[in-house]
Amino acid sequence: MNSRLTCTDARRRGMPSAPPVNFRFTGQRFFRIENGRPAGQLRDVAYQATTTDFWGSMSAVGGPQTYVLGDAFNCGKAQPGQIAAVSHGCPSALFEGVNILNTTQEAGR
Repeated sequence: MNSRLTCTDARRRGMPSAPPVNFRFTGQRFFRIENGRPAGQLRDVAYQATTTDFWGSMSAVGGPQTYVLGDAFNCGKAQPGQIAAVSHGCPSALFEGVNILNTTQEAGR
């Protein structure tokens, strides 16, 4: 069986004790992909890598028809918080060999 993972709405979570090239992303919606089709939603998922390993693991990029623009209502910066809309977009991409975590297990719960 060919099993993969897809994520929508990824959220960056920095790891303060690690060098700045390390990162961890969580997402609101992760889906297992089996034989090229969505096969169920997953929970408590994150992925992590170093910047060079992550971008080096990219094996395919979708065309313009896969581009999705994401947004947020505020940038989450400053104290008190700033109100500034932010957005980013990207096409679908395939990354292979990236470290996938179960965040509940990582927290020891």
